Amino acid sequence: MSNKAKPGIYVAWKTVTYRSVMLMMLGGGIIFAGIMHLAFPQFTDSGIKAVGSFASRMLEKVAVFAPPMKTSAAVSQQAHFTALDGTIRVRKANGNSWIKADYNVPLEKGDVVQTGAEGMAKVVFNDGTNYAVKQDSLIVIEENSANDQQQTNVAVAVTTGTVDLTTATYVQGSKSQVIVAGAKASLAPDSSAMVRNDPRADQHEILVKKGSGAIERNGEVVRLSNWEKVSFQNQSKAMDRGKEVGPPTPIAPGNMMPIFIAATEKSKDVEFNWTPMANAAGYRLRISHNPYFSSLLLDRKVESPNVMVTGLGQGAYYWAIQSYDASGKESVESEKNRFTIIPRTQEKVELSLDLDPFIQHGHVIEVLGKTENGARVMVNGREVPLVADDGSFHYFTPPLPNGENLITVTAQNSKGGVNTRQEKVVIQ
Repeated sequence: MSNKAKPGIYVAWKTVTYRSVMLMMLGGGIIFAGIMHLAFPQFTDSGIKAVGSFASRMLEKVAVFAPPMKTSAAVSQQAHFTALDGTIRVRKANGNSWIKADYNVPLEKGDVVQTGAEGMAKVVFNDGTNYAVKQDSLIVIEENSANDQQQTNVAVAVTTGTVDLTTATYVQGSKSQVIVAGAKASLAPDSSAMVRNDPRADQHEILVKKGSGAIERNGEVVRLSNWEKVSFQNQSKAMDRGKEVGPPTPIAPGNMMPIFIAATEKSKDVEFNWTPMANAAGYRLRISHNPYFSSLLLDRKVESPNVMVTGLGQGAYYWAIQSYDASGKESVESEKNRFTIIPRTQEKVELSLDLDPFIQHGHVIEVLGKTENGARVMVNGREVPLVADDGSFHYFTPPLPNGENLITVTAQNSKGGVNTRQEKVVIQ
């Protein structure tokens, strides 16, 4: 007999996967449910509701015993430019190249801001702290976060240059710090300070203009109040504490004040005056066409708190004042006031001013609009630093208080034309 004819038992099988079984069961269930629904519609509807209710109760019980979701203790926040003038660039924390600073560029932890030889920028954080970064300066945003109690933590390192900063009335437990060459200054709410860092000359100083602050370095803590400062070098074991003389307050010409002259006049005599200072032997007045004072039109010392300056032609001017004592030591420089000499015309000058809807960022309002080419724009008395060639402008207000606030936008051209728009905003 051949092998093919041998008697025996043969077993054949077919492989069936679990997936196939589940699909067949599911298909059979769907068919059965369809037949039952057609035969007994009310019974099947009530059954479906019962199953759904049972599933919901089970999910609720699971949710009760599930551990609560953990929220982050600190949430990263963004800062924004509110003023840009001259050359400013930014290097993002997650990038290696520099980009041109723009009002739409958000600033986050790890970002670097650099100003050029003729460049200034103002940065505002969510806690209301604002930094005015002067020319030839570089800062690094070391920290910018908030927790669920609305406590904020802002820290900025001044690598080189000069920075003026002002803190707002933030929540108790918040921190606003500035770091200079290993020294960390913690500023109280409603305080202002000036920080200067010159690595080449190994000169580092922190001056508290208003309010108070605590400066910590190498385990040493120095507390400062109005017009007190510390200075040190890298090899210094301790910080030197000193007292500065506060500057006079400019009075006239007032900031953003227009001074009109007749169309036939080529120049104007302008009187400058400021608050007198006790123990001042004299005052130093400086006038420039630019806010950097890189070139001076006048640098004069006078004994009285007022002086008449002659022969000022049409255009924009900046001025600042300092006092000095009998030994010649000068005070800190005052705020810079700007005024403009413009011709007065007999006829009424029309000036366009259009505003886009305001955009709110917490306590900060973003103002966008358009006026004519060459016009100046002020928002609540503060000049918009950059008006584009087509007349468009972009401005962030300083942090506004809770409640109703009035935003006043004024445009002014060289012909004496003025247009003002006002709108109310509510901060909650």
